Amino acid sequence: MADGPEITRLNSYVGFDSITKQIEHKLLKRGFQFNVIVVGQTGLGKSTLINTIFASHLIDSKGRFEADEPIRQTTEIQAVSHVVQENNVTLRLNIVDTPGYGDLVNNENCWDPIIKYIKDQHSAYLRKELTAMRDRYIQDTRIHCALYFIAPTGHSLRTIDIIVMKKLSEVVNVVPVIAKSDSLTLEERQKFKETIRAELAHHNIRVFPFDNDENDPEETQLNEAIRNMIPFAVVGSERNVIIDGKPVRGRKNRWGVINVENEQHCDFNYLRNFLMRTHLQDLIETTAQIHYEAFRSKQLLALKESSANKAAQQQPNGV
Repeated sequence: MADGPEITRLNSYVGFDSITKQIEHKLLKRGFQFNVIVVGQTGLGKSTLINTIFASHLIDSKGRFEADEPIRQTTEIQAVSHVVQENNVTLRLNIVDTPGYGDLVNNENCWDPIIKYIKDQHSAYLRKELTAMRDRYIQDTRIHCALYFIAPTGHSLRTIDIIVMKKLSEVVNVVPVIAKSDSLTLEERQKFKETIRAELAHHNIRVFPFDNDENDPEETQLNEAIRNMIPFAVVGSERNVIIDGKPVRGRKNRWGVINVENEQHCDFNYLRNFLMRTHLQDLIETTAQIHYEAFRSKQLLALKESSANKAAQQQPNGV
């Protein structure tokens, strides 16, 4: 027995197959929105990696360049917006930085401003959505991806890493990366990755990507391959170095050259392809359908209960 309705054969060409081109035309005119937050200690190359991914200088480093510069005492949330274009596709990009996170001796509750910021974006979208005369297209500032930077210690996750990734994974798509992975040998890097994956599983920390019923076998296989690679061991660089007479983005040291885009040197290509070329739309949809929907349902249920309580209090005694 067939799972779906029987397909009716058409006697001639109708033309509704052009709907995909119609949708593409409208979307290209409107453009796309992508919002990413970077979380990690100062000095792990967060700004450099973002600039490397988008092949452009989009954000400046917030790290200290002089020893006498004061350490930031709070996590200052800073958002930078850019419009980038590639082959007639316009992307409105919001990059949210969290400088000062995890830098202090006492880091208790240092993650609260980050969680609050993410929830505030959900709240702002919900308010606009519930407005009687709402905009045709609501400006979307909901965070689609949290790049979580792990220090390349080669040992295990810090307690703060476990706590923060656990809390972040409840409200946003978390993608963990090992920063400045060229400070580890290939053997150390592989062992570190395996340790981190084991710790994520032990603490029930769900990182992106997720599987769903709509995935076909090819998508499920790709997601599994990515989960076996996470965390991405990355190196960022905005500078070109010469290898075999050709300029490549990389880092040069006394032992040789790290080519950022060489997959034998680091996972940068895999990370960029994952974020931009295979899972960009999935990140956006998962934010709307899972994280935002959970927030929305919780808020509307609380609003309904509050209204019911007020109505009960206004009822005259004995009614």
